[in-house]
Amino acid sequence: MPPATITIVDVAKRAGVSIKTVSRVLNREPNVREATREKVTSAATELNYTPNVAARTLAGSRSYLLGLLFDNPSLSYIGDMQMGALRQCRLSGHHLIVEPFHAEGEDVGARIRALIATLKTDGLILTPPVSDHPEVLAALDEAGAAYVRVAPYHDPAHGASVHMDDAAAAYQMTQLLLADGHRDIGFILGHPEHGASQSRAEGYAAALAAAGLPYRAALVRQGFFSFRSGVEAAEALLSGPNRPTAIFASNDDMALGVMSVANRLGLSVPKDLSIAGFDDTPSARVVWPQLTTVRQPIAEMGAAAAELLIERRAVTGQAMLLDFEIVRRDSTGAAPAP
Repeated sequence: MPPATITIVDVAKRAGVSIKTVSRVLNREPNVREATREKVTSAATELNYTPNVAARTLAGSRSYLLGLLFDNPSLSYIGDMQMGALRQCRLSGHHLIVEPFHAEGEDVGARIRALIATLKTDGLILTPPVSDHPEVLAALDEAGAAYVRVAPYHDPAHGASVHMDDAAAAYQMTQLLLADGHRDIGFILGHPEHGASQSRAEGYAAALAAAGLPYRAALVRQGFFSFRSGVEAAEALLSGPNRPTAIFASNDDMALGVMSVANRLGLSVPKDLSIAGFDDTPSARVVWPQLTTVRQPIAEMGAAAAELLIERRAVTGQAMLLDFEIVRRDSTGAAPAP
């Protein structure tokens, strides 16, 4: 039977259940036995059944659309976040709308209200820094809109959230460099409007303090999560006579900028300079030497945020904490001899 002719009636017949039960399973409603849920899911997969979003929308109050808002210069980060959310949406017969939303400037509240009215989604996934913008949150609360905040820093208990422990990840990465004998560790801050940037800076400082080392402002430079800002920060850190033996950048794009400068200056990585990043984007694995980095579960956070909205569990206080991983590759090594 061609996929276009498959209906919920066919799925019900194949699974041996009622049409209402199929509908409850497809809509992720509670109080359905796991065995029944598995039978319906298997039947839908075997028949290659695709829910008709328009028909479902007319039948109820849901639009079966989710929105993802971003204001982030890292295309890898947004791409991974989008793919995770999209994967979860497809499992549930939902669609994902991805919208850039610049959280700077005037009338942020008016713009978010207009966006809600235009998109008519069942909920929004807010990525940083949008997830920490007070006017955005106030406008969504006023409208009674469902949303999930990804990696919030300010007032994390406000609304539902999905996050990882950025401070702990940065702490562990700094510890790795310290264990290699590095004592002059440069650090490139993330975008100042992103809450995760502050958390990562706190983790770096805490690891230094635990090792009995002072926090030296001369070894810290501001970045903006872009390759260009990584280049500029590295040029400043490596231009003086007392340059660091290692640089930890708050994301991979900036770490690649550091690699570019090191190569131009004739510095061997990691013999002369160890370089570490954060995110584990695809670029971290194709650059040479491959980048030591923090594997952030970006796609998994996108999927988890979508799942909370689809299952209508995006309520205040609902928080999901995902694990990270320190990935050691060839861009870091023992500190050079004095």
